[in-house]
Amino acid sequence: MTKGLSLFEKRRRRNRTALRARSGTRPRLSVHRSGRHIYAQVIDDAQGKTLASASTLEEGARAKSGANVDAATGVGTRIAAAAKKAGVTQVVFDRGGFLFHGRVKALAEAAREGGLEF
Repeated sequence: MTKGLSLFEKRRRRNRTALRARSGTRPRLSVHRSGRHIYAQVIDDAQGKTLASASTLEEGARAKSGANVDAATGVGTRIAAAAKKAGVTQVVFDRGGFLFHGRVKALAEAAREGGLEF
């Protein structure tokens, strides 16, 4: 099944499988980063709906670069505020296949400081 998959794809599948096993009914805070931007969504997998989202592409959030730790911190605070507005306080953190370092870590820490528990 995993023959021919990249290391990134293997890491993402392994991470997502572990999340499903321990998440229960909590929504998932999914993070995606590209070379230029970073995106975050709070997803309810039971209903298949996105409850809140934030990224460096939003109006008012666009800076010189969306590919740095400062931009990721801003996205983390905005996703925490949007999730709290949607009535979500507890999530499971889905880093995808990305390592918990740099921009992903900055986003997670900012979301924690904003009031999300994971």
